[in-house]
Amino acid sequence: MQQRDYGIPGTPIFDGAMAAKGYALNRMCYSFNAAENREAFRRDEEAYCRSYGLSGEQRAAVASRNVLQLIAAGGNIYYLAKFAGILGLDVQDIGAQQTGMTKEAFKARLVEAGR
Repeated sequence: MQQRDYGIPGTPIFDGAMAAKGYALNRMCYSFNAAENREAFRRDEEAYCRSYGLSGEQRAAVASRNVLQLIAAGGNIYYLAKFAGILGLDVQDIGAQQTGMTKEAFKARLVEAGR
């Protein structure tokens, strides 16, 4: 299945093609609902990723801790939130990554937008 061009530059759309591409990654992230799986990931991240059949692109995105790369690799933000939680990332960390800002600059932007 080929990715469609939805005419929104720089915005990956989670459609059928992305769901198929990201199935293994999202399945792995869903597994983090169980504490023993989160611990297994922390013990041996590479082995855990291989056990779910992640592609090289997906394993590199996991290692980079970059949410945008994870989305481009087929990650669904709802499942990626479970992964982000393991890493201690919060919504502001993710927003900062998405905007290319530091977390502090992103927080200041939020405060300013709220005025």
